[in-house]
Amino acid sequence: MQLPIQVSTGVGALVPGLICTMSQEHLFQIETIWQGILLALQEPDKAWNWEYKLRLATNEERFEAYVVEVDTLAQGGILIETQWHRSQLDGPLSSRPPLVYVEYLATAPWNRKPLENPPFYKGIGGTLMAFVRTRSAELGFDGRVGLHSLPEADGFYRRQGMPNYGPDPDKDGLVYFEYGTL
Repeated sequence: MQLPIQVSTGVGALVPGLICTMSQEHLFQIETIWQGILLALQEPDKAWNWEYKLRLATNEERFEAYVVEVDTLAQGGILIETQWHRSQLDGPLSSRPPLVYVEYLATAPWNRKPLENPPFYKGIGGTLMAFVRTRSAELGFDGRVGLHSLPEADGFYRRQGMPNYGPDPDKDGLVYFEYGTL
């Protein structure tokens, strides 16, 4: 899957990019370029095992992994689950509608404003979230998307306009966010 997009540079210029299915080449880039920087800067996602995530997406139908790519380099990545999660909003679990669940979302270190100001590319995480809402609609879930946020990312999801449903005691107190229907 390859979806052409426009990506904004840190100074506001638009450049061509793609949202595409994560490949072994993207994994190599994340492991050899991103992770050394993330480890050196002690970022919360420094130890995420993207090889495992790609294996899930490759071997299990319910997982999908995508990247934003510019000039053949992965600028952000996401792993979603499409079959087992349901809305956490009101009602008994059996009657709650299905949704796409964001397992992991990360941007390359040079695209993170706290690390690089201005970031090399802006809006990578938001672009992936917009894509996931569209993917949810394609799957018949009406744009519903849910996730549990790392504390450092709560503000990002608020800025995306994603409703905050508070800490989830079943997920170590991580805050649950969920988009309703489009």
